[in-house]
Amino acid sequence: DMVHLNCTRDPVPETVSTDMHNLNQLTGEQFSSLTEVIFQFLTEPKEGERLFAQLSEFATTNGISLGPLKNIVKSILLVPNGAMKRNLTSEQVQADFTTLGLSEEKASYFAEQWKKNTPALSRLALGQTLMINQLVDMEWKFGVTVGSSELQKVGSIFLQLKLVVKKGNRNEPVYIELTLPQFYSFLHEMERVKASLDCLS
Repeated sequence: DMVHLNCTRDPVPETVSTDMHNLNQLTGEQFSSLTEVIFQFLTEPKEGERLFAQLSEFATTNGISLGPLKNIVKSILLVPNGAMKRNLTSEQVQADFTTLGLSEEKASYFAEQWKKNTPALSRLALGQTLMINQLVDMEWKFGVTVGSSELQKVGSIFLQLKLVVKKGNRNEPVYIELTLPQFYSFLHEMERVKASLDCLS
């Protein structure tokens, strides 16, 4: 009984469906605060200790044992971790969660949060990509948002970046869209990466 997922081609541990069943038992409010904890961790993956502290607190507050909660979080992380590697859309993320047995409502809530956090996650993934691979080329074009479901104001300027990175012996394009403030913090990040690479070389 093969489950087809967008985020991974690997077989999923059998425990995942139990974890999703347990997730479905959470109230909407519990689920949204757990989701918030998870996205904080995804956007700042070095903060493992904070994640653990927040999960302990969540477990205590909601009368859930920490062991099962940690398993639930591991199962949830399967999807975003795979989604970042494969550049999945929020629709694909939502589909994967429902395939794994999460309720429509919760899967759709997680997908919305995924959409909101995508720029931050793209920058992070990109930073990691550039640490490992060489940046070969970079093009950009400006655009102006005409209307968008995101919280951006209509008429705000955004930037489409196309980066070409050398992976092994082949070049791969990476595309991201950033608002101007995101672009500046991205540039700042790149300068930091470059500075740390210069130290190493």
